[in-house]
Amino acid sequence: MDLIARFELLSDAAQLAVTGALFWVFAGCAGFMERQRMKRRDLARLDQVGWVPWLGLFMGAAIIGGGLLAISLPVVLGNS
Repeated sequence: MDLIARFELLSDAAQLAVTGALFWVFAGCAGFMERQRMKRRDLARLDQVGWVPWLGLFMGAAIIGGGLLAISLPVVLGNS
């Protein structure tokens, strides 16, 4: 069975939990990239690479992921 079919067969709460976890993984990557950007000393090099709002992406993904995990938590823990 492929990955998408397995995801479709999960319960709604499990789908929310998986999606929330993926948002948190993305938030971790965005946080890491923001940290790397802040360590740069040469601002001219920063303009060559481009500018991405890593902090905004981190905050948005962390809030969405946390909300999805909070919604799915009672069902995933078995307290439904």
